[in-house]
Amino acid sequence: MLYFSRWKSALIWLAVLVSLIIASPNFFSRETLANLPDFLPKKQVSLGLDLSGGSRLILQVQNAGKTDLETTANIMRQRLEELGYGNPVVEGEGRNQIRVEVPGLYDAQLLKDILTIRGNLSFRAMDDTMSPDDAIRGTPPADSEIVYSFDDPPVGYLLKKTPILTGHDITDAKASISADDGQPVITLTLDDNGRRRLADLTAQGNENSFAIVVDNQVVSAPTVSGPLDTSELQIEGAFDLQAANNMAVVLRSGALPQAVTVLEERTIASALGEDYASAAVLAALLAALVVGLFMVLSYGILGVIALVALVVNIIILTAVLSLIGASISLASIAGLVLTIGLAVDAHILIYERVREDRRKGYSVVQAMESGFYRALSTIVDANLTTLIAALVLFLLGSGTVHGFALTVAIGIGTTLFTTLTFTRLLIAQWVRTAKPKEVPKRRLKLVPTVTHIPFMRLQFVTLGISVLACAIVVALFVNIGFNYGIDFRGGSMVELQARNGDANLEDINERLAELNIDSARVLPAKSPRSALVIIGSQEVGDDAEQTVAVKLRGEFEQDYSFQRVDVVGPTVSEQLSRAGVLAVILSLIGIFIYVWFRFRWQLALGAVLSTLHDVVILSGMFIVFRMEFNLWSVAAILTIIGYSLNDTVVIYDRVRENLRRYKSAPLPAIIDASINQTLSRTLLTSFVTFLAHVPLYAFGGSEIRMFALALSVGIIVASYSSIFIAAPLLVQFGLKPRETDAGDAVDAELAQSLNLES
Repeated sequence: MLYFSRWKSALIWLAVLVSLIIASPNFFSRETLANLPDFLPKKQVSLGLDLSGGSRLILQVQNAGKTDLETTANIMRQRLEELGYGNPVVEGEGRNQIRVEVPGLYDAQLLKDILTIRGNLSFRAMDDTMSPDDAIRGTPPADSEIVYSFDDPPVGYLLKKTPILTGHDITDAKASISADDGQPVITLTLDDNGRRRLADLTAQGNENSFAIVVDNQVVSAPTVSGPLDTSELQIEGAFDLQAANNMAVVLRSGALPQAVTVLEERTIASALGEDYASAAVLAALLAALVVGLFMVLSYGILGVIALVALVVNIIILTAVLSLIGASISLASIAGLVLTIGLAVDAHILIYERVREDRRKGYSVVQAMESGFYRALSTIVDANLTTLIAALVLFLLGSGTVHGFALTVAIGIGTTLFTTLTFTRLLIAQWVRTAKPKEVPKRRLKLVPTVTHIPFMRLQFVTLGISVLACAIVVALFVNIGFNYGIDFRGGSMVELQARNGDANLEDINERLAELNIDSARVLPAKSPRSALVIIGSQEVGDDAEQTVAVKLRGEFEQDYSFQRVDVVGPTVSEQLSRAGVLAVILSLIGIFIYVWFRFRWQLALGAVLSTLHDVVILSGMFIVFRMEFNLWSVAAILTIIGYSLNDTVVIYDRVRENLRRYKSAPLPAIIDASINQTLSRTLLTSFVTFLAHVPLYAFGGSEIRMFALALSVGIIVASYSSIFIAAPLLVQFGLKPRETDAGDAVDAELAQSLNLES
């Protein structure tokens, strides 16, 4: 196991070197990269909107056909690119939704104005058989209808229903300033067919013979006294230069095939994004530093090797994210911190096995080889169960949670590579070079080397307490329920920052009352200059949520800057609720199937029930302390599902091993031995992972802080359940050794095990 041929060693170092080269652009500024030779990699991991600032929309395409979603996304992308918003993300989601992300654009209303206009342009002939007023009061002709203008108040026009020209007859549209009166105008260029139709329409000689209509609203009704035989036509209307330019871009890009509705809106200012980025980087660095220091104190030179492997792990993870073009968000940083915990856990599993085998009389080299070999299946099983939860979250999650799941999934792959190859290579080189006579002694102990705790004597007490606690949580859920955030109940959350002085919460409350906005709450933010406005769902459709956002901007934009805006309509909130419940259920089912396949049904059922216990208890924390339950809460629960299974699988793997060795021993004694043999690893891993989340809680944003708190509590609960729930359930399920032809020779070895000496 510790022997590496030269070509294997070379391949491992080559993989590390290539990863370092690919990841290296992320450690330099763009100005520095621009001065480097072209043959060097320059691709960096981009920052997500929550770290760089920008806007994000989820739009729904009404009555979307097979090609409507793709066509709509292409038109939206063209509009954004023509307006100068480089590299926008415009992607279809599901059957009828489109996700749009534009870094650097902080005016979500402008984004909505650009993307929700269908751009249906038509030239419609005036109907002079009846005055518009008579048509409004009575019944217009069958082939005509009243169409209103953009003006305030709107003006009604009686127009023929059949258009003379449409957007298909337009080859170009440009905005400019009129040389005559200095007003913004839009110049339309017609093709030959459009030019001929316009000439025919105006040849009748009637004044106001036609109107220009966009999305069933009149934007211009030019006065024409003679035939127009021209390929260029100017539109004047009640719009400024920016609105004219936006309209020109819309007309150039073509009409959307179907109407679109805004379902979700999220905007974050650049200054707030920079604050989040600084805090996130600091949290990740401190987490790595704390974990690395703990490993060095616990394992000496082996801890140093683990620290080097952790750095390489992060480098490879960064390289993979760079290659696939992923963006780094706060969620990704949280995923990175969890990856650090998983990597440390893998090393602890190996090192504890090494020390265990050394105590049994193995030589240092034999203990190293045996430690890697015996820990291999446990590491793989533990990481794959976490991977199942991450994949479910990736497939069903959205937005920031999606980024968290992607980082964790990739991190599991890089952790397995670095732990099982790179770490082993470094240890092999250390053994050959230093020729150690002894495994480095532990400088820091959380528990004694050998313990004799009779856990199974407490099984009925702990199971009873857990059943009672779960029953109380279920009762609280039925009678009180979660304090749902806007992700699951819909609504708006806006962070305002006073342009001058501190935020006046009382004044904000009074102004909200004047706007007749229901269920509004104003809370203080981290800075006295800021305030958090939370508005519940209006419960009358997605458009109502957008109306609230428009009202807020109109009322507060003069006195406050909008640092952050989150608007979630009922359609998205219902989707997120279903996806959250489905994610938890599918994770448990997937884990049950995997554990059953790898172990037995008793262990699979015990693992799922103990994990379900953790989910219920963690949910109880949200209910009792009225913590906001949002997408981050679901991410925390799914992460704890993976972590809890990780803990449980380690103990179950040792139970399976001891069942094979001591077939005639009482099951409670075997379980006690297994728990005690893995107790050091369980507590060490829990403590290190807990430490890794402390900086995340201290320096993360409000949502990340809640996530870190939930994970920290979940780690404690998961450690408890793996020992006091998962293990005793095996006794209740009647687990027995598999029948084999081998004898039940136990003798001294069995006696040693029953004395819980490892």
